[in-house]
Amino acid sequence: MMRRLLLAFVLMLLAAPTFAVNPDEVLADPALEARARALSAELRCMVCQNQSIDDSNADLAKDLRLLVRERDEAVLNYIVSRYGEFVLLKPRFSMKTGLLWGAPALLVLAGGLSLLVFARRRSGKPTGSKLTAEEGDKLARLLE
Repeated sequence: MMRRLLLAFVLMLLAAPTFAVNPDEVLADPALEARARALSAELRCMVCQNQSIDDSNADLAKDLRLLVRERDEAVLNYIVSRYGEFVLLKPRFSMKTGLLWGAPALLVLAGGLSLLVFARRRSGKPTGSKLTAEEGDKLARLLE
């Protein structure tokens, strides 16, 4: 049993996705390469849309990875100005994205407030119906 689990784990590790960065794209300086990889991990592939350009094999992603390595510092602003905020996997906080960042908190507060209002309205109301005359007589006999 343990061997099967170990084999399954090893097979899962072998099937893990590899980065799409080609050897010809890698910078000679390890510090600059690490910076370029960090920047490219923040940018969404406009073809795949669910991957960063660091993970994507699309031609546009390759072009953007090369652009990141050429321009380094100002590349995020340049790419955002060209493709819009959507290209960022983690959008910046601004007036345009305020609702995006605040929506989860607003939804939790609205849900909690509605539960509170619902509970308060129900607390003062009786939950059952009045006893009939026959049921009242039966109850009186039982309590004697």
